[in-house]
Parts: sequence; C-alpha cells; structure tokens
Amino acid sequence: MMKELGLDFYRFSISWSRILPNGFADKINQPGIEYYNNLINEMIDNNITPFVTIYHWDLPYNLQKLGGWANPLVIDWFTDFSKILFDKFGDRVQYWMTINEPKQICYEGYGSDMKAPFLNVTGVADYTCAKNVLLAHAKVYHLYDKEYRKLQNGTIGISISCTWYEPASDTKDDYQAAVDARQFDWGQYAHPIFSHQGDFPAEMKSNIALKSAEQGFPKSRLPELSATEVALIRGSSDFLGINSYTTKLTYRDASLEGMYPVPSYLDDMGAVMIKDPSWPQAQSVWLQAIPWGFLKLLVEVKNLYANPPVYITENGWSTAGGLLDEDRIAYYRSYLTALLDAVGEGCDIKAYTAWSLMDNFEWKNGYTEKFGLYEVDFSSPERTRRARKSAYIYREIIRSRQLNLNYEPEDFVDDNDNKGKDI
Repeated sequence: MMKELGLDFYRFSISWSRILPNGFADKINQPGIEYYNNLINEMIDNNITPFVTIYHWDLPYNLQKLGGWANPLVIDWFTDFSKILFDKFGDRVQYWMTINEPKQICYEGYGSDMKAPFLNVTGVADYTCAKNVLLAHAKVYHLYDKEYRKLQNGTIGISISCTWYEPASDTKDDYQAAVDARQFDWGQYAHPIFSHQGDFPAEMKSNIALKSAEQGFPKSRLPELSATEVALIRGSSDFLGINSYTTKLTYRDASLEGMYPVPSYLDDMGAVMIKDPSWPQAQSVWLQAIPWGFLKLLVEVKNLYANPPVYITENGWSTAGGLLDEDRIAYYRSYLTALLDAVGEGCDIKAYTAWSLMDNFEWKNGYTEKFGLYEVDFSSPERTRRARKSAYIYREIIRSRQLNLNYEPEDFVDDNDNKGKDI
C-alpha cells in the first residue's frame, strides 16, 4: 500500500508490549525486534522514510497494574523502553515522536471512561497523568539529545491532538471560553514545551486553583511543576506534531453551572462546546469538516509558540464504509487547501500525514468507523484490502505535488466493479 501510494514517509508506532512483554527492560522480546527491523528495512529499501512513534497508548498491563501514567515511576519505565528503541532502530530511524496525543491518554483514559484504562477520576488523575507524560517526554528528549543525536543524526518531538475552539458569539465571555478550551485541550501539553515561559498555561493554573479552593481542597488539584521541571520540559522538542480533525463552537453560560461533575476537567475548563448543525458530518459523532478552523489553529500555533516546525501527523475523515468516498475526498482537499493557506501565512509546516492508511480498530467504536484510504473487509479471513477512491486522489497529490481539485482517477474501481469516470 505504501508503494502503491508513492509515500515519501510512513508514520507507525512501536508496541511497548511487543518489545518488552513484561513492561520492564530486563527481558527483550527478540521476535518483536525482528518484526520492526523487517518493517523498517523494507521501507528504506523502497525509499520510504520511517517516522516512528514510541508510545501510542498500548501500555503493558504489568505497568498499568502499578498505576500506569498516574505513577511517577512511569517516567523511568518509558525512558528505559525508549533507550532500547534508539539502540535497536536509531541507526535507520531519523524521525521520532515520543508520545501520541497526551490528552487522549490523560483526560480520556484517566479522567474519563472514553478510553483505556477507563479510570474516570476526572479533575485529579488526568492532571497527574499530564505531569508525568510531560516529564517522561522531556526525559526521553534529553536522553536522545545527549546520547544519540550526534551519532544517529535524528530529530525528536511529540504529537498533540489539537481541536480549534471558536467563540460561539463575539462576547467577551465566549471569547474567554474558547481561549480556556484551547489551553485545556492542547495548551496543557504544548505550552510547557513550546512557549517562552514554560509551565502549564496561566488559564489552567488560575481556573483549577480557584475551583479547588472553592471545593475545599487544601491546594490546587493541578500538580505543580517545580522550576527545575519547568526548565527540563521547556524547549524539549525539535518539532510539534499536530493531530487535528475538527472545530467546536464554544460559549460560557452561568445558567449551566453544575452541568459537569465536580470536580472535573470540564468543570475546571468552564466552557460549553457545540457543533453547528450545518457543518458536514462524518460517521464519527465528534467529527465535522471545518477547514477554516484548521487554518486558524495553525496560525494560532505559529503566533503562540514562535512558529515551531510543524508536522501534521494525523488528519482524516470517517465513513460507514464503501469505496466511493467523495466526502472523504472533499475533506482532504479542503483541509489541504487550508494547510496551503497556512503556509502562505508563514507557518513552518514540514509534512502532512493522512489518517489512516487502512481501516482500523477505533477504540470503543470498534470497526464501525472507517478512516482508511484502503477499505479492509473484516468479514474476510484474509482481511482483504481495496483502495478507495480517496487513495487514488491522494496518490495523485503525492505524484504531482499539486492539489488539483478537479482530478478524477480513470483507473478507480468502485464497489460494483465499475471503472473510473464511467461510474
């Protein structure tokens, strides 16, 4: 599939459990090492650059039983795991991302029941997790910087999910609600690393301290970062990986006080997030197509963080299935247009990655949401794959290095085995 599309690079993650079945660094699983060696070598033989994510949510169960990302020892466990990957694969891998989507790990996994480990201790565990994720990322960044960079000549960053939050009206309250939503959603992780000041965003620190005091807590539920920790985290990334899909309208309404659990991440944020019913809707309930929000996000990142190098590490659209996916094509074209507009605004965007290459397991929604350029027949024992029309469009963008909004592939075969423009 990579060769068929003509990919320049391919982003994949390495399973912690596949390399270290017990979670700890004392026992390395050699077949796991060989699996990734084969993948990396095959990609390089075909001029496809490997872009490796060290952690994409698959924590070994032994470590989860010990508290997982809520246990500060995870910082050392993650560092040990990363060192093995640098040692085994760093001679061929020059692009690394430490952690994929900290918010989805911490808020959705520890602060809610949306994703594993379904801890749902909101307003406490999610912030503890956030501090540990940031410190784990920073420690691995500095490990690479000091011990591997000169030898392996690579680059290392982090990938953060970023939704654009637009004020629902031009009132001061709704504007502030949108700012708070952005800072809780992605500023919580980007600000400590990429801002000049470092540390958690001021909006977060203020909101959570105030709410914690009102609720009778002896101190803020947001763990403090010491001056040493702030310095360790600040600047600990060569680039910012952005996973971005959609936009939400945001407002503040005092009459809705109590709509969220207390304490909680959402109550601390104090914003109500909605969608415009006129926006194009994907199969995923949370996903609407709003390309102007993508442009605003990229420009905001440029302005907030002194225009860091940006890799779009995820962007995509879900359907219910089928090969003729005109809505996905429209999504990619509109978002790539917005990306080009962002480049025109001076944003330092280095690369773009579609999510995803093929249909996959979408967490609690299983196989009901299809994000792939290639459709996978999950009813077939062979898990047969077929290229959707979007794959042909994406292939042409890569080949031509142009965004031709009128291109129609003549070799596309649809669900009824009709070819190209004859369908």
